[in-house]
Amino acid sequence: MAKEYKDLIVGLDIGTAKVMAVAAEVMPNGELRLAGLGVASSHGLKRGVVVNIDATVASIQAALKEAEMMAACKIERVYTGITGSHIRGQNSTGMVIVRDNREVTPVDVHRVVETAKAINIPNDQRLLLVEPQEFVIDGHEV
Repeated sequence: MAKEYKDLIVGLDIGTAKVMAVAAEVMPNGELRLAGLGVASSHGLKRGVVVNIDATVASIQAALKEAEMMAACKIERVYTGITGSHIRGQNSTGMVIVRDNREVTPVDVHRVVETAKAINIPNDQRLLLVEPQEFVIDGHEV
């Protein structure tokens, strides 16, 4: 793969019928230019739920390989949306004490996020993403 893109954005759509990968180069003016497109038949999904992980992975890999060939580059990261009735969001709150009026450090931020992640998750479910929404210090949003 000879070409190297400075800014490459890749979207991946995993559907029940097909898997599609679209690679676009971000141009200096902010516009997107199509660099690669890959489409593969979808296998291993039933009504939006993965029933065969190996078959699903093979479909994803096939679409990505096709997009890589068209773009003539290696795709290393993708953006994908995950939807379905079995996907849900849950808000949680974490709290830590910072003593002696000292400045909040990245370690404190990490601790509060870990505290917020400490929720009970049923065995048949998995945590996919933690996205901090706001931080409050002494009652003030920061």
